[in-house]
Amino acid sequence: MREIAYAKINLALHVRAREADGYHRIETIFAFCEDGDVLSAREGDALSLDVTGPFAAALAGEPDNLVLTAARAIGVKAALTLDKRLPVAAGLGGGSADAAALLRLFGGGDEVARGLGADVPACLLSRTARGEGRGDAVAPLSIAGLSGTHALLVNPGVPLSTAAVFAAWDGIDRGPLGDWERGRNDLEAPARTLVPAIADVLEALSGARIARMSGSGATCFGLYESEAARDAAAADIAAAHPGWWLSQTRLR
Repeated sequence: MREIAYAKINLALHVRAREADGYHRIETIFAFCEDGDVLSAREGDALSLDVTGPFAAALAGEPDNLVLTAARAIGVKAALTLDKRLPVAAGLGGGSADAAALLRLFGGGDEVARGLGADVPACLLSRTARGEGRGDAVAPLSIAGLSGTHALLVNPGVPLSTAAVFAAWDGIDRGPLGDWERGRNDLEAPARTLVPAIADVLEALSGARIARMSGSGATCFGLYESEAARDAAAADIAAAHPGWWLSQTRLR
């Protein structure tokens, strides 16, 4: 059994309010890439998880990550392997996408997903959707021409805490989310104060049709009219910034 934990991006993300319980009310458009981490499962007498891949070391200190939490929530006993291909704490769904992949493999609906984290319901769907509330009130959304769009994901190699970024938000409601192409990511400004390299990433993506930060960062994405334009941008960025992580992908 094998399932891709599709990388999530936020095409736009408007923060509307900080609630009394400390959470934030947002409006966002989720989209998902064709690529991501890969979760595999074999028969086993007990639950176990082996993490491999280029970003496995980042999870070495997390014995109770969201994959195991999701598995325990629905009573899974299996030998799991997570090929961690996406950077951690990067605004791409991360553990939420991994947990959602577990739920797709073994069953577990929206109620279980909501109990695991705000992004898990959207990642369980892994299709374009509008998210409201904490991001966990999810409704599928059809955007003509979006599927198959060539996308370039770029991360400067700096992990970024979602909680820290939300805490740094200035509390100003800049208005509702309408047309996502004319939207924004209200977390970009606070994220840039914590990781100034985000500005450099967005500058490197300036040739894209649309370039924005995803989620709470620090990964940014560019959407391109053609595969050739995307790949040319990737080559230029890789040459100028060899330490950055890049993924050449398409939207689902």
